[in-house]
Amino acid sequence: PLPRHTVVQDQGGAQTYLLVFDKGQEVMGGLLAFAKEERLTGGSLSAIGAVSDAALAFFDRKTREYKRNPIPGQAEVGALTGNIALVDGEPFLHLHAVLGLPDGSARAGHLLEAHVWPTLEVVLTAWSKRVQRSRDEETGLELLDL
Repeated sequence: PLPRHTVVQDQGGAQTYLLVFDKGQEVMGGLLAFAKEERLTGGSLSAIGAVSDAALAFFDRKTREYKRNPIPGQAEVGALTGNIALVDGEPFLHLHAVLGLPDGSARAGHLLEAHVWPTLEVVLTAWSKRVQRSRDEETGLELLDL
């Protein structure tokens, strides 16, 4: 299901949404479903809250692959930031997260997945300009085209 949401500002062709994820919702899937539902073609977001059973990743430039780093259990979202652009005409999320652990340490990386517990509060600004990504042959990554 989509996160609960409302438009909090509509100015100059850009809309800013407040999205609220409830217990158990999956973050990446919910954001992607929202982006598709609203037909977003570019934007930025930030969020705070808490999650459980997250997975972050670190890009290994030698292997050109992401190394998955699971974060079992509960974590505070100290920072979640990123953007939305199009890849082959479909919304694509590029998000980084800093997750605080119970002992006060933190883990960071590309957000692959996380389940909300008890809430995640997202501020998303949808841009009026269409933003594209295309594959960079050297890295194998989808990088922004400007």
